[in-house]
Amino acid sequence: MVSSLEGKIIPVDGKTIKGSYDRERGLKALHLVTAWACEQRLILGQIKVEDSSNEITAIPALLELLDISGAIVTIDAMGTQSNIVKIIREKKADYVLSSKGNHPILIK
Repeated sequence: MVSSLEGKIIPVDGKTIKGSYDRERGLKALHLVTAWACEQRLILGQIKVEDSSNEITAIPALLELLDISGAIVTIDAMGTQSNIVKIIREKKADYVLSSKGNHPILIK
C-alpha cells in the first residue's frame, strides 16, 4: 500500500506492447501510458492510447485519475506540453520534463 507520494518520483511513459498487434483482424499494437512509483516498484495507473491518438492526449487522462500531490512527476520530451504541466500543478505536484526540438525556445 502506498500511503503518500510526498517527494516520491513518478515517471510517466508510454510503451508499445510487443506482439500485441493482430494482422488478421487489422488491429494495431497496443500502446499504453503508465505511471510508476519507483520506490514502491508499483504501477499507479495505466491507460490505453487510442489508435487515432498519441501519448499527448493519454497522459492528461492518466494524470486526472491519480492522486499525485507532493510527488515529482517525470515525463519525456513528448509529454512536455503546457496543458500537461497545468494538470500536474493543479494536482499540487512538481515535475521534471525533458526538452528537445519540440520546444526550441527552452533549449537556447
